[in-house]
Amino acid sequence: MFAKLHTVARQVSQVVVGKDLQVRQALTCLLAGGHLLVEDVPGVGKTTLAHALAISLGMRFNRIQFTSDLLPADVSGISIYEREQNSFVFHPGPIFTQVLLADEINRATPKTQSGLLEAMEERQVSAEGVTRALPEPFFVIATQNPAHQVGTFPLPESQLDRFLMCLSLGYPDAAAERALLMGEDRRAMLKSLPAAMQPEELVAAQQALRNIHTSASLIDYVQALAHASRQNGTFAEGLSPRASIALVQAARAWAALEGRNHVIPEDVQAVLVPVCAHRLRPLKSTHGVALASRDLVLQLQKSVPL
Repeated sequence: MFAKLHTVARQVSQVVVGKDLQVRQALTCLLAGGHLLVEDVPGVGKTTLAHALAISLGMRFNRIQFTSDLLPADVSGISIYEREQNSFVFHPGPIFTQVLLADEINRATPKTQSGLLEAMEERQVSAEGVTRALPEPFFVIATQNPAHQVGTFPLPESQLDRFLMCLSLGYPDAAAERALLMGEDRRAMLKSLPAAMQPEELVAAQQALRNIHTSASLIDYVQALAHASRQNGTFAEGLSPRASIALVQAARAWAALEGRNHVIPEDVQAVLVPVCAHRLRPLKSTHGVALASRDLVLQLQKSVPL
C-alpha cells in the first residue's frame, strides 16, 4: 500500500532535483493528512514541488496566486444572480479541489489568509450562510516568501498551527544546479508526468496509519518534548496539544514510509524540526545571538533524553 508512495517520491525527485529529503518530508505530511508550508526565497522550486506532488498523486488541483488585493470570496466562491433561473447561484471558488496550491500565501492580507482556516481545519467552507464540504482528500500546499521581503504579511500563529509541516528547500548544490541548467525545462517535465497513484489509494494509505503501533514509552517521549518546550524559557509559547498530535501522526507516516509497522524515537526526531519549528517562536536571543527556531528545536531534542 505504501510502496506506490516510493514511486511518487522517485518521480517527483526527477523534477525537483537534489531535494530527496524534502520530497520525502512532503510526502510524509500528505500521508499524515496534513497541510504543507514551503518557505524559501523565490526561484528554488517551491511551486514546482507542489505541482509535481499533485500530478504524481493523481489529484485535481488549483493554483491561487495570493496578492494584497485578493479577497476571501476570490478563494471560497460567490453567488451570482442568473436571470435564466431568477435566483442567485453559488459559483465555487478555486478552493473546491483536492490540492490547493496557495502560492506566496503571505502576500495576501490577514483577512484573506484567515479565510483558509475553516477549510484547513474542518475540510469545509461556509459562505453566505451555507456550509459546503470540500473534496476528499483535501490538501493545502502553500508557498511563502521570507518575511523580510517587500509586500509580505506575516502569518499569524493560528494560521501556522494549521500546517502540519513547514519545509525549506534551500539552494541546490553544484551537481543539482548543473543538472537543472543542462536538463529539460521543469515546466515541460510537469506536463509529461503520469499519475503514479490515485486519490482513493492515498486515502486508504492514510487510514492504514492507524495500524502503525505507537508504544506508551514513545508517547512518553513526545510528551517530554512538549513539556520541555513549555518549561525551558526558550520559546514564547510551547508546543500545544495539537502540535503533539501532529508530531505523533507525522512520525507514524515516516515509519510507514520506512517500511515499519511501529514508531521508534528516530521517527519522531526525523520529523521534529519540520513539524515544530514553525510553531515555536524564540523568546529571546541566546548569548547575544538570535538563533533560528530550527536550531532551537534541535537543542530541545538534545535536552530531552530518550
